[in-house]
Amino acid sequence: MFGMGAGELALIVLLLLLLFGAKRIPEIAKGLGSGIRTFKGELKKPDDAEHRELEEGERSDEPRSLTEDRPRE
Repeated sequence: MFGMGAGELALIVLLLLLLFGAKRIPEIAKGLGSGIRTFKGELKKPDDAEHRELEEGERSDEPRSLTEDRPRE
């Protein structure tokens, strides 16, 4: 896994136990899992404005300019 052996993984687990304690690690893992789940859910949801444009047929295939097209003086 990521080019690490069993010794490196055991060292990382030991450091986590020392830093956070045995009671905090499940809480941290639960929060991390919840955050990842929320992030993936937001990625799957279509953007409301973009979704409305697609339904109404207002979206054009022409790219929009981010700057104004006016001549320089």
